Amino acid sequence: VQLQASGGGLVQAGDSLRLSCAASGRTLSSYRMGWFRQAPGKEREFVAIILWSGGSKYYADSVKGRFTISSDNAKNTVSLQMNSLKPEDTAVYYCAARRSIVVSTAPQAYDYWGQGTQVTVSS
Repeated sequence: VQLQASGGGLVQAGDSLRLSCAASGRTLSSYRMGWFRQAPGKEREFVAIILWSGGSKYYADSVKGRFTISSDNAKNTVSLQMNSLKPEDTAVYYCAARRSIVVSTAPQAYDYWGQGTQVTVSS
């Protein structure tokens, strides 16, 4: 499975960004997909997860109500719509795939990772 993340950038607080993760390599129908992020000096943390089919969504408390994860099976993509961005959202964002539909928010439970895309939110 290959994952390619895109859509990051430099924005101001309150702005929006949409991240996309293009998946290829095999059928992902029994996979769980996720977005994680890692800020400088911090550990990688869970942001949002979803089943490839589009259901079973979970969000970190810090982004609930502001971020929305979605999947488009026809386009083989998973997206993260980020609204009302805050400076504390600044991080490298990674998409990931897990070879199981079982819920897990632990980065180590995910088997495949994209290269990451930088999101910087200025105050």
